[in-house]
Amino acid sequence: MFAIIALTVVVLIAAVLIYAATKPDTFRVQRSISINAPPERIFAHINDLTKWGAWSPWEKMDPAMKKTLSDAPQGKGAVCEWNGNNAIGQGRMEILESLPASKILIKLVFLKPFEAHNFAEFIFERNGNSTNVTWAMFGPAPYITKVISLFMNCDKMVGPQFETGLANMKAVTET
Repeated sequence: MFAIIALTVVVLIAAVLIYAATKPDTFRVQRSISINAPPERIFAHINDLTKWGAWSPWEKMDPAMKKTLSDAPQGKGAVCEWNGNNAIGQGRMEILESLPASKILIKLVFLKPFEAHNFAEFIFERNGNSTNVTWAMFGPAPYITKVISLFMNCDKMVGPQFETGLANMKAVTET
């Protein structure tokens, strides 16, 4: 009887591990919003890392978070390093690409609670008197991430935070 149970458990674990291997090698979480403001105004609040406190959902999750900004806190090359509570963790972000009122690409390095190397992207598309803003995070999905994704949905974990951040951005830039 014990042998049958042990064999069943081994087969189930093997099936999970094999199924995880079939998952994509990359991931992408993305949300969009329409904001009644010109793209230049919205761009300025993302391109300048000193302004993230007004809209970033993570800034509000840990008001005591320690941040260090580079000498030039905006545009290409601007860096922010943070160290916060368990919800925020520790990491670094650097603006890699800053195309005025069009696109911002950020390299994300998470150190705690787990190490990950991803990218964040903001795309701004004028639509009459409003701007469609798309916020995405993407990167590689190593095998362990594929296994974890079977039990935890990254889109459902990060997506609502993007929605909150975009709603905050809307409130800040539409006034």
